[in-house]
Amino acid sequence: MTNEQQLREKLRKIAALFEGAATAGERQAAAAAIERIRAALNDAVQTQPLPEMKISMADQWQRRLFSALCRRYGLEPYRYKGQRYTTVMVRAPRSFFNNTLWPEYLELQAALHSYLNEATKRIIREEVYRDAAEAKERAG
Repeated sequence: MTNEQQLREKLRKIAALFEGAATAGERQAAAAAIERIRAALNDAVQTQPLPEMKISMADQWQRRLFSALCRRYGLEPYRYKGQRYTTVMVRAPRSFFNNTLWPEYLELQAALHSYLNEATKRIIREEVYRDAAEAKERAG
């Protein structure tokens, strides 16, 4: 199994963990649960004003992951004209954001970060120079 395949499997497991799925039947139930979450969020959007949350992301990979996760749940990420590209805005119930969306994002982001870090070090070692360590720190 390649590193990318391992990453994909790990991401599926993290997503399944947040969906509460271990078996095929549980995954089907989790898919139905996501649909119920989307429907509940849709109802909430139509019946009450949702708080607007502003999230600043350090890089494009984090923004893409967060935006995809929002869209997965039927939320629309956006930013206002003039806002930095590092900013993502989303309207969602605060409890959903704090208990579901953000924890899942953090888990997925950590897995992707670890994979990208290892892939970068490996490519540098193989193609640039075998020592890909950080620069040493010296006293001023």
